[in-house]
Amino acid sequence: MSDRPTALNVPGLRPPGGHYSAAMETEGLIFLSGQLPLPPSGPPDDIGFDEQVRRVMGSLLAILAAAGGGPEDLVKVTVYLAGIEYWDRFNQLYAGIMGDAKPARSIVPVPALHFGYLVEVDAIAVRRAG
Repeated sequence: MSDRPTALNVPGLRPPGGHYSAAMETEGLIFLSGQLPLPPSGPPDDIGFDEQVRRVMGSLLAILAAAGGGPEDLVKVTVYLAGIEYWDRFNQLYAGIMGDAKPARSIVPVPALHFGYLVEVDAIAVRRAG
């Protein structure tokens, strides 16, 4: 029998703005919902691309940390970029944030993202035993 999926709540992180959970865990896998670079509270803000990437990855890694994991536990990352011209810069920032962790990754160019942001990231991770 499989365990039921469980929502992960992350104190200090902006709660989801729609009918979804920030992350769900089941059978040792953690599915992290797409993260936009929204501030922890208040309305969407106008920040540059580099800060958007740092904020998105910070939120993603905070969710993972709340589940007891880190970048090395990521299995698959999907990145949505509102403009192919951001690909190289994203890759530079991402490499600096991820360090030695190199999960499978896809980058999907999209025409637009909610609130006019330029990047969104979702992921799948594995929970370490113990």
